[in-house]
Amino acid sequence: VGFLSLILYFINKCSSHFLPSFPENKILVAQHPLLTVVNQTATLVCNYTYNGTGKEFRASLHKGTDSSVEVCFISWNTTNISRNSSKEFNCQGDPGKDKVIFNLWNMNANQTDIYFCKIEVMYPPPYVYNEKSNGTVIHVKETPTQTQEPQPAIPLWILATMTGILALYSMLITAVFINYWQKSKKCMYHQSDYMNMTPRHPPYQKNKGYPSYAPTRDYTAYRS
Repeated sequence: VGFLSLILYFINKCSSHFLPSFPENKILVAQHPLLTVVNQTATLVCNYTYNGTGKEFRASLHKGTDSSVEVCFISWNTTNISRNSSKEFNCQGDPGKDKVIFNLWNMNANQTDIYFCKIEVMYPPPYVYNEKSNGTVIHVKETPTQTQEPQPAIPLWILATMTGILALYSMLITAVFINYWQKSKKCMYHQSDYMNMTPRHPPYQKNKGYPSYAPTRDYTAYRS
């Protein structure tokens, strides 16, 4: 009995050694280690390999060494695609064959950090996701600000021309006013020197050679 048991033990051990090994349901992710952003736009490619039979996937991009910030995600199956992005980022994911492309735009220097891709199989069970990859450091360079000298709203030559025209117009108005004032003063002077030279006859000498149109002169006004 002991001899037979020993033979069966060796047979089981040998048979288990030669049994074919089935592939493990696993996801592996590869990312480029560094990505430099000079125009505020970045394209991060997450390549992955999956040897399972998943039909519904979810891919997300995470920021920080602890992946605490989810930047954006995309979910897809054979018929539908849904996307969402964090308020602090402008991000969109697009699925491809064995890869997911994340496009980011309007990035600033404060968003320089390490980013990780996460690929998940949502259906059918079992739920599977990739182990944490080495990530991609996205270095966003500061956009140089160009300072321009303030320019006047009106060009200098136009301003000088307008000033000259206004000065000439003021001089013309002043000359017209002075001329009018001098003429008015002269006219007033002649009116003040005018005396009525119409001949008048004394009241007691009527019809003695005086024309009928001459009014009677009142001499009482001259008596002192």
